[in-house]
Amino acid sequence: MLIEKIIGNIANEEEHPQKATEWIELEWEELSKRILRTATDQGTDIALRIEGEEPLQYGDLLFEDEQRRIAIRTKLEPVLVITPKDMYEMGKAAFELGNRHTPCLIENNEIIVRADHTINPLLDEIGVHYETTERRFKQPFKYRGHAH
Repeated sequence: MLIEKIIGNIANEEEHPQKATEWIELEWEELSKRILRTATDQGTDIALRIEGEEPLQYGDLLFEDEQRRIAIRTKLEPVLVITPKDMYEMGKAAFELGNRHTPCLIENNEIIVRADHTINPLLDEIGVHYETTERRFKQPFKYRGHAH
């Protein structure tokens, strides 16, 4: 099936009472791709050729008929969820992650980074609480370039 445009977004309504939802599960890096060959979780072969510059987003609806719909979601990934107890710990954690150029998301008083075994000793050293879990990233990380 060739899909060339996004017809909506169902991020806030993942389940539908009358229609089956097939998911295209992507790595968060793949959200920025405009041309992609993949399959849904139900085995439907999909070719994406999306125009425009905007990245794909969690919940983008690509196809819908009377029986089913096809949408984008990210794969569950191992992450470190850092929960600083105060601004001092937040500053220390943010400084160390930034110094390593580690992409992160900040949501609901948490810093979320992709699991990396080299970060654990760093977080232990600065004494900030963290846990390893799995999450689906709902947006791609934004890299901001710079020069030294």
